[in-house]
Amino acid sequence: MNPKVDAFLREAQQWREETAILRGISIGCGLTEELKWGKPCYTFRGSNVVLIQGFKEYCALMFCKGALLKDPSGVLRRIGEHTQGARQIRFNGAQEIVALKPIVKAYINEAIEAEKAGLKVVYDKNPLPVPAELQAKLDRIPALKKAFSSLTPGRQKAYIFHISGAKQAKTRESRVERCMPQILKGRGLND
Repeated sequence: MNPKVDAFLREAQQWREETAILRGISIGCGLTEELKWGKPCYTFRGSNVVLIQGFKEYCALMFCKGALLKDPSGVLRRIGEHTQGARQIRFNGAQEIVALKPIVKAYINEAIEAEKAGLKVVYDKNPLPVPAELQAKLDRIPALKKAFSSLTPGRQKAYIFHISGAKQAKTRESRVERCMPQILKGRGLND
């Protein structure tokens, strides 16, 4: 058990009991406990396997390479429309976790086997079209172009989705303006 996760649990305002149960299951499967992105994360040989997440409406166990799992019980959910590899099992309370414990353990063990086998999620590498409003700024401001190019592909996609999600050009332009300081600092949309 990692003392940083102990501190996380002591300070948790919500989902404390549920996190403790998921923690016990994850450690019981032989995973190494860490605190990453401010959340309990469980790894196998240095690779992230599962992450415990707390949200307003539910808590979740996120499988980093969940797309590789078979999901015979039909409990894995895609996190977002554009998520490619990660999947979640969502819970509304401790009793639900206890009831699904054998399934959760089986899925964690399958994820560990995928890591042992060196399996990788095949990501869609098709580049997204950069919105014209963002491209115009990138062409005019070399520092912005360099900063944007230095972002991880996931962070670049988040900005592209956010900006291109606006229907009107005026709104896309204002989104570019609002995002520029974050991009120049090397931060993602939600950092």
